Amino acid sequence: METLAQQLTRQTRESELYRPLDSNRVECFACGHRCPIGPGFAGVCKVRFNRDGKLYAPYGYVNSVYSDPIEKKPFFHALPGSQALSFGMLGCDLHCGYCQNWVSSQALRDFRSTLDFQTVAPEDLVKLALRQHATSMVSTYNEPLITAEWAVAVFQEAKAAGLTTGFVSNGNATPEVLEYIRPWVDLYKVDLKSFSDRRYHELGGRIGPILDSIRRIHALGFWLEIVTLVIAEFNDSDRELGDIAEFLAGISVDIPWHVTAFHKDYKMTGPENTPAATLMRAARIGQAAGLRYVYAGNLSGETAGMENTRCPSCRTVVIERRGFRVLRNRLADGGRCPDCGTAIPGVWGGPPRQRQENADLVHIRCG
Repeated sequence: METLAQQLTRQTRESELYRPLDSNRVECFACGHRCPIGPGFAGVCKVRFNRDGKLYAPYGYVNSVYSDPIEKKPFFHALPGSQALSFGMLGCDLHCGYCQNWVSSQALRDFRSTLDFQTVAPEDLVKLALRQHATSMVSTYNEPLITAEWAVAVFQEAKAAGLTTGFVSNGNATPEVLEYIRPWVDLYKVDLKSFSDRRYHELGGRIGPILDSIRRIHALGFWLEIVTLVIAEFNDSDRELGDIAEFLAGISVDIPWHVTAFHKDYKMTGPENTPAATLMRAARIGQAAGLRYVYAGNLSGETAGMENTRCPSCRTVVIERRGFRVLRNRLADGGRCPDCGTAIPGVWGGPPRQRQENADLVHIRCG
C-alpha cells in the first residue's frame, strides 16, 4: 500500500519557483528556507521535491474546504460580515508545537496524522465558493507559500469570477514568491509568532526572512493584517510585545494587529491558556506604540470591546463585533467614519453578500 507521501507525488506539477544549481540540484524559493534540493529529495516542507533536476510542487487537490466568516481568518478590515471559502492542502515549512492545524500541516512529519485528500479542479472550487455565497477565497490551514502555484491557479479563476483572494500565512516568504502571487492575492495575514530569533529556531525557522517579508508584503500593496498568538513564558513579556508593536508601527500605524489567546494544543500543553487580562495588556502596548487598530480576539465578549473597529480620529465604533459576528457596520461609502469622515484603511468593496448566521460547513474529505 502506498504511503501518503507516495500518493502526493502524483498530485504535482513542475514548479515555477525554483532555479537550477549544479549536479541536478535545484534551489526552491517558495519560502524563506530557500532549500537546495538534490535529485530524489524533498525540501523542508516535505511536499516540494526534486525529480531528475526539476522541482515539483503540490497541485490539483485539497485536504479541507470550509465556508465561514472572513473575521475568523482573522481579517477585520476586509469585507466585514461576508463569507470566505477557505481551502488547504498538506505540509508546512515550520513545525510549531502548538499548531491548531497540525493534522494537515504536519501530515508528512507526524505519524498520528491520518488525513487524506481529494483531487479537485480550480473552477470547481470557485463554483463551490459562489454556491456558498462567499465573496472571497482564502488559502489557509497549511502554509500557502509552499503550495503557491496551486493557489495562483485557483485564484486566477476566483478573480475572473469577481472574488477577493487571500493568504493566511506564517510570512516566511521570499521576494520571488511574493512577486509571483501579487497579481492574484489581495489579502495577506501573517502570524508573527515572536520577536526572538531563538524562538523561531524552536519552530523551525528564522525571524529575519519573516520580518523582511512583512515589510515587503506591505510595500507591494497587499492588504496586510498581523496576528500574534500570545503564549505565557514564550512571547508574552512587555518587552517582546512592545518590540513587535514598534516594528509594525515603524512600517505603518494602520496595520491591524490581532493579539489572540493561546490554548493547550498538539505538543504544547505546558503553558496555561491565555487569559483576557493578558490580551488587554498586549493591546494597550500596541496602542502605546502608535498602532491605530489593535484587536484582542478569540475570547468573545471578554476583552472590553477590543473586538470592535473604532475611528482613530473621533473614537466612535464603526464596526461592532462579537466573536466572528459583525453586529453592526456603520462604515460610510468608501470606508469612512460616518461621524467625522475619516478614511478607515481596508478592503471594503461594495455591500457584502448576506452572511449566514451559522457558518455552513463544506468539508471535502478529511479522512
